[in-house]
Amino acid sequence: MEIYRHGNPTEVLSPCGEEESLDTALRYGADAVYLAGKEFGMRTASKNFDYEQIKNSVRKAHSAGAKLYVTCNTVPKNDEIARLPQHFEILDDIGVDAVIVADVGVMELAKKYAPRTDIHMSTQTGIVNYHTANVLYNMGAKRVVLARELSFDDIAEIRARVPKKLEIECFVHGAMCVSFSGRCLISAYMTGRDANRGDCAQPCRWKYHLFEENREGQYFPVEEDGDGTYLYNSRDMCMIDYIPKLAECGITSFKIEGRAKSAYYTAVTTYAYRNAVDLYYKDKQNYSLPSWIKEELDKISHREYSTGFFLGSEPGQVHSNGGYIRKYDVVAICSGYENGSAFLTQKNKFLVGDELDVLPPNGTPFIITVDELYNSKGESVSSAPHAMEKLVMPCKKEIPAGSFIRKKRIQP
Repeated sequence: MEIYRHGNPTEVLSPCGEEESLDTALRYGADAVYLAGKEFGMRTASKNFDYEQIKNSVRKAHSAGAKLYVTCNTVPKNDEIARLPQHFEILDDIGVDAVIVADVGVMELAKKYAPRTDIHMSTQTGIVNYHTANVLYNMGAKRVVLARELSFDDIAEIRARVPKKLEIECFVHGAMCVSFSGRCLISAYMTGRDANRGDCAQPCRWKYHLFEENREGQYFPVEEDGDGTYLYNSRDMCMIDYIPKLAECGITSFKIEGRAKSAYYTAVTTYAYRNAVDLYYKDKQNYSLPSWIKEELDKISHREYSTGFFLGSEPGQVHSNGGYIRKYDVVAICSGYENGSAFLTQKNKFLVGDELDVLPPNGTPFIITVDELYNSKGESVSSAPHAMEKLVMPCKKEIPAGSFIRKKRIQP
């Protein structure tokens, strides 16, 4: 049984769409991170990483005791196949810990051109039974990322019927696709942007109306309020309440979705699952999820949460709107603390007198009040209205470097 960075047999795996997210994931306790190069990844909207950036990221991750996986999980067409051998050779030379692939042809190329690199089979492969998992293991896969449409019982049976050496990874948090394991054609049909090649336009989040064939131009809203219906708009997954069950059914790696999301999202989700997993393994018999951990996941932008298919029921859609729930704004990031003052980089406006919520990389969140504020010239100011402004804030309680500082929105 492999023991990961934080001394547990369960891995917390965090998403990185760019370098800030990578640094944040490592600072907030990820056992491993996953990212994509400039090609072959399922998130073209992210900045992603060139080869030099991947090399530097591997160095950072390994220095922190973490692992780094690179996604190569698109379904490549004929003209792309010729570029894959060199891609895998470079990743193998860089020393990435695994490549995540979805296509058996790509898998064969990875085995040949990246022989020192582990192979993880992506959720895009659609693995829903133990026989498929065993076939992929016999073909050379070290890990299978199971389809999101499985229940706890399904996963437990797969775990019982595959070799112990085969690792099982499952998504436990983040956006869910309305299509089976992300295999969607709506975007390609409607916009020409192929979701299976990382370029989804997310038409499942759009507002739709119903038309009758002989009444052109007259729509019939499915909802009474006339705002239309978000027919395909799936809820976000959140499994923070089920850490013991996730571990007990045999999942090796708890995967957080979100390579297209912010570093703050990466910080909060990594922080929540890191703390929950650590507390569980510290005392399994008396484990109980602290309320402050669960509350953290309500401080990021998200859609209504669900438990996906883990409990055997469908996750459901959000029919009322296509947007996010946003209760907090990040107003600053702390770069250091010295002699009773925190050094901040402003992200959103805040004022002297405001109550702020601090998320440190370690420990529990805490509340502070802004009593004084100074700009980079040492002048006393009453507000911080300028993005990226450097500020000094006297504060009796130390704010660790890398902390995110939030302000609760005034709810209507």
